[in-house]
Amino acid sequence: MTQPIQQQGHGSRHILQSGESLQVLMIGLGSEIFAIETEMVREIIDPVPVTRVAGARTFLPALINVRGNVIPLADLRLRFGMPRQVATADTRIVVVEIEIGGDAVTFGLMADKVYEVTEISGKNNQPTPRLGLHWRPEFIRFISKWNDEFVIIPDLERILE
Repeated sequence: MTQPIQQQGHGSRHILQSGESLQVLMIGLGSEIFAIETEMVREIIDPVPVTRVAGARTFLPALINVRGNVIPLADLRLRFGMPRQVATADTRIVVVEIEIGGDAVTFGLMADKVYEVTEISGKNNQPTPRLGLHWRPEFIRFISKWNDEFVIIPDLERILE
């Protein structure tokens, strides 16, 4: 099952201001909810066979074939120090394209669950706390609220560097 997502360009490290809104795809990683800008999302696919890469970075452990293109598969749970999860019926791969060093980079992003495409408003922004998080704050662009829950808007460029 493939669900195309409207694409508009590449994301940035811009932090949403009070009067602005951002269209995002809500995904679950473990017990956390993350929001990925829809302009970065190319498609959502069911899990596919992976090819493990010897010596690969822990959070980029494998390659996958998406429509004849070989792309790296990222597991942000590992980058954020979260435990590995066994794939379930809800597991999906979100194919994302971002710009790193002026080049477009496409990769698959493991998601334990894909919720919905929605808008978050800058008026719901929260500063990223420097204490109390179990991951590095520079990996987080900002935190917002969605359905009375905190959601993390990750800085994918920094995470992959």
